[in-house]
Amino acid sequence: MNILIGLVIAIVALILGAGICFLIFRYHASGVLRKATEEAEMIKKNKIVEAKEKFIALKLEHENQVRQAEQKLHQQEQRLQQREQQLNQKQGDVQRAQNDLNNQRQQIENQQKAIERKTQEIDNLQKKAEQQLEQISGLSAEEAKKQLVETLKDEAKTAAMAYINDTMDEARLTANKEAKKIIIQSIQRIASEATVENAVTVFHIDSDEVKGRIIGREGRNIRALEAATGVEIVVDDTPEAITLSAFDPVRREIARLSLHQLVQDGRIHPARIEEVVAKVTKQVEEEIIETGKRTTIDLGIHGMHPELVRLIGKMKYRSSYGQNLLMHARETANLCAAMAAELGLNVKKARRAGLLHDIGKVSDEDMEMPHAQLGMRLCEKYGEKPDICNAVGAHHEECEMESIIAPIVQACDAISGARPGARREIVEAYVKRLNDLENIAMSYPGVTKTYALQAGRELRVIVGADKLSDKETELLSFDIAKRIQDEMTYPGQIRITVIRETRAVSYAK
Repeated sequence: MNILIGLVIAIVALILGAGICFLIFRYHASGVLRKATEEAEMIKKNKIVEAKEKFIALKLEHENQVRQAEQKLHQQEQRLQQREQQLNQKQGDVQRAQNDLNNQRQQIENQQKAIERKTQEIDNLQKKAEQQLEQISGLSAEEAKKQLVETLKDEAKTAAMAYINDTMDEARLTANKEAKKIIIQSIQRIASEATVENAVTVFHIDSDEVKGRIIGREGRNIRALEAATGVEIVVDDTPEAITLSAFDPVRREIARLSLHQLVQDGRIHPARIEEVVAKVTKQVEEEIIETGKRTTIDLGIHGMHPELVRLIGKMKYRSSYGQNLLMHARETANLCAAMAAELGLNVKKARRAGLLHDIGKVSDEDMEMPHAQLGMRLCEKYGEKPDICNAVGAHHEECEMESIIAPIVQACDAISGARPGARREIVEAYVKRLNDLENIAMSYPGVTKTYALQAGRELRVIVGADKLSDKETELLSFDIAKRIQDEMTYPGQIRITVIRETRAVSYAK
């Protein structure tokens, strides 16, 4: 019984202990749950606040984007409106221009129709007038026209020749008084542009034995000489002569002097040839410079660039139509000075321009341009005055003359070249010029004989007395002179004399 009571008490105590433990555990669990709930509420509130802040930020950003898009759209709408206004304005302008064009076209068409009607009326009136004139005169329109043309032609020829004769007589009477006024305009002539250069120098030797020594063993000497001088040496069957061929006259002169020293010395071999050529080259260069200095001093020209002085000295070895270029330049300079003094111009500038006018012919630069233009470029390069440069470049009328010195240089250049004996011509060219003169005169009707006299400076033309009148002979002389001037190139002037004579011959028996 006691055991049962103890067991019941133990069970009851166990139940009470379990209940107490459950109550204690429930109390603690409720605290933890309450704490967790509070923390969850706190986290929830924080998350809600963050979400609201992020939403507000996103909303502001979206509003800004929308605002910017609205602004861009508004601007585009404004631009489109402006463009539309411009297009409307242009369309209106085009429409007005089209209307004006249509009005003008209509006016032109109306005027053209009126002109056509007037032209038709004039043609009808002209035909009626011609018919009336034909009835009154008894001649057709073509016959009357021919008679009128012939009459007017004869009158015009007579009046023209009378005017020409009067003008020439007046010019002869007043030539001395008006010389200073017309000298610049009347004396100008352009020399021929094509220049004939001497490309060959003949070196004379005592005997043909020297030719073998110059050639050397297997041609070594002559090859060394050609390589050192840049000149082609021609050794042929010509007795006692060797030909030096080159376009550069300075090189030909160096080769000639070198050959002269080698032949005199007798020692001819490649090493000696190179030594002699180098020595002669230096001597020639010094002589060129000395010649240029002496020329400028003789002419009273100072302050010229050394390179121009060297080129002036180089003129000594250049020729044009057989005329030495340096002598031609000096002669032109003196003529320019004399002419400038007569005209009251700057004598020093004129002499300087005359000396430099052909400087382009001896330039070391590229020769693909005319020598006058090249000379002007050289003068500009080495500090010459603009009027002198222009005179050099314009003496063949390849550029515009900008100073009074330019025509003086042109005239003096032509005078120096046209002086009798200044230049030589090839015989064939000389004969051809005489034949051309006679053929030009013979091509005219009524001419029976022609004679070219005084080396082609005078042409006498014989015409038939029964074929031409006195007035027609004057006209013929003028026509021949004009044609010769247009078709031929010649130095100086040519006198054309037309002779018309009647001979009566009878015999007394």
